Amino acid sequence: MNLSILIPLLNEEESLQELYSWIIKVMQSNNYSYEIIFVDDGSTDDSWNIIESFSNENPNVKGIRFMKNFGKSQALHAGFAKAKGDVIITMDADLQDSPDEIPGLFEMITKEKFDLVSGWKKKRYDSVVAKNLPSKLFNWAARKTSGVELNDFNCGLKAYKNTVVKNIEVSGEMHRYIPVLAKNAGFNKIGEKVVIHQARKYGETKFGMDRFINGFLDLITIWFLSRFGKRPMHLFGLLGSIMFMIGFLLALYLGIDKLFIHKTSRLITERPHFYLSITSMIIGTQLFLAGFLGEIILRTKSNEARYKVAREVNFLT
Repeated sequence: MNLSILIPLLNEEESLQELYSWIIKVMQSNNYSYEIIFVDDGSTDDSWNIIESFSNENPNVKGIRFMKNFGKSQALHAGFAKAKGDVIITMDADLQDSPDEIPGLFEMITKEKFDLVSGWKKKRYDSVVAKNLPSKLFNWAARKTSGVELNDFNCGLKAYKNTVVKNIEVSGEMHRYIPVLAKNAGFNKIGEKVVIHQARKYGETKFGMDRFINGFLDLITIWFLSRFGKRPMHLFGLLGSIMFMIGFLLALYLGIDKLFIHKTSRLITERPHFYLSITSMIIGTQLFLAGFLGEIILRTKSNEARYKVAREVNFLT
């Protein structure tokens, strides 16, 4: 199978028919073998019924319905697990991503041998203050922190080799950083393609300003996990040992000073250095224990599902 088109969505009943017809037109004009996977992330409108109608008329259309809204990352994770195409294309359901970009993305993966290609919405039709400027700041910080030279991390239109999506773990709100996750997994040929950005035609955006705040927090998380996620003791143990040794050496100095140098001077407990040494040793011990507990959690963590699926259509059991 050439392509898996993966579309996470939430309450997009107005745009689904137009999007579906557009994708089918592109698939037929290029003679692709394909599947379209809609992942309904807990929609409360008629989105799921529309997806079922597509699947009834076209066996290449498949659907996953969550029991409630679990988030875009979980929707992508569920779709990645089911995708069978040699190339997986992800796109949003709001018609701001153009299906006409699919052939170009497909060729970059198959002919230019990229592992991942991310869309770059160079010319945007969003609010400058509410979206464009925060997005530029966010992308700058992501580039500097991750070392992945992309201009638009948050673009939903991306193309992947099948092996990429099967070897990355998308959780929380990490969908913004899939290129970083791919790089950390060993996929280094990551490209970018300028794509058309269309103004939203129906409804309202599901994302507010809080996504940028969450994005920066997730950026810190992914930076930490990429460096110390497998060995938390390497960070916390080191910091804890340093803090404990500083406190211990200071306490040792105070003890020697009191016993052998200034025997008749004030009590140790009257000196501020005593409390600094005690505090340093306590903090050091806590940091060391944090690293130790982190190691235990890594070795005993369960793989509990992060989302619950209510229904699936057109997937072979």
